[in-house]
Amino acid sequence: MEILIKALQFILSLSFLIVLHELGHFIPAKIFKTRVEKFYLFFDYKFSLFKTKIGETVYGIGWIPLGGYVKISGMIDESMDTEQMQQPAQPWEFRSKPAWQRLIIMLGGVTVNFILGILIYIMIVFVWGVDFIKPTDVKQGFAVNEVFKEYGFKDGDKILKFNGVEPLDVTDVNRHLFLRELTSLEVLHEDGTLETLNIPENIGEVMWEKGIMEPFSVRIPPVIDTVIAGSISEKAGLLKNDKIIAVDNTPVAYWHEFTKLVVNSTNEITIKVDRDGTTKSITLQPGKDNKIGVSFNLQNAVNIQHKDYSFMESIPKGNSMAVWILKDYVTQFKYVFTKKGATSIGGFIAIGNIFPATWSWLAFWEITAFLSIMLAFMNLLPIPALDGGHVMFTLYEMITGRKPSDKFLEYAQITGFLLLIALLILANGNDVVKLFS
Repeated sequence: MEILIKALQFILSLSFLIVLHELGHFIPAKIFKTRVEKFYLFFDYKFSLFKTKIGETVYGIGWIPLGGYVKISGMIDESMDTEQMQQPAQPWEFRSKPAWQRLIIMLGGVTVNFILGILIYIMIVFVWGVDFIKPTDVKQGFAVNEVFKEYGFKDGDKILKFNGVEPLDVTDVNRHLFLRELTSLEVLHEDGTLETLNIPENIGEVMWEKGIMEPFSVRIPPVIDTVIAGSISEKAGLLKNDKIIAVDNTPVAYWHEFTKLVVNSTNEITIKVDRDGTTKSITLQPGKDNKIGVSFNLQNAVNIQHKDYSFMESIPKGNSMAVWILKDYVTQFKYVFTKKGATSIGGFIAIGNIFPATWSWLAFWEITAFLSIMLAFMNLLPIPALDGGHVMFTLYEMITGRKPSDKFLEYAQITGFLLLIALLILANGNDVVKLFS
């Protein structure tokens, strides 16, 4: 059932984004009186699940869920209709239009995606408001990764300022370290000492290479909040509100310590819990994924504050969120070109797993907004077969006054298409490897 819910959210989000992206091409094409032969959600190689013709355009749904397209007359695109390109140019064709009109048509899709992402974030802020955790609201400080202890941080530190400024949400510290120019953190140690610690300039690269994506984690009391029905823990007898004392006689004071002991276990483990003042020992064997089916409540460790925004207040806030999402995505894109990055690229399974296992409209729209901005950026890359490739050749024509030949554009489209297929195979191959490993 969880897989089905994830899949439904993914398909709904993807379909929504594809249709609006293609409308971004379709509308300016119609405005400039350019014929659109097809408007498709998903690809229709050999046959369609549905199609109907309205006016000069065939609207349909294909069976290959890898995207969608509009087939514009007189344009070398996914259809690779070279026969049409061998005929004399017609006034309604894309190739007959001025370069500035062709540029607007090609930029229409990514423009819609960028605007859509901003609008969704604005509505998220307006409808749901914003939850945040101030530095003073982390009750027992942070647990610190061993690598970061070399910089002077200690378990139990309370983070007060980023680069000398108090953050709105202190739990954003890991993202700021990895993606933004965070050069110092002001911390309050458990002994009451206040200290400002400097961060190396290449801290993002250090985190990436060593796989430290969460160097700071909130210290959470080891009290079980949820026992998943049918899980190993439920069968073994663990209950909600059990306080974990030890794992195999190793004392446990915080949830991250418990998690580490369970994840590193290879054999049967004995968990000691305090249940209403009585100590009980429960033995179980973690599953193949070293998960046992219990979770915590973050509110035991922090005070979560909430702020509602008026519609007018939501506009700058939502716009700021969208801009930072784009900046963060562009910043982390550089890691794709590392050796580790090649194995970290994810395909449809990875994207689908971003969605929660239970239906949440807030999570759905947050992820959809992120994907919209991500797709806009990816489509702008100057790769033939993407919108960015067409934009690149059109700008070349506008600057030099020389239009690339149809044969050159045809070969470029084939090259770009093969590159995208290779990336698609790599990304989904990584998903399969991770699934079975």
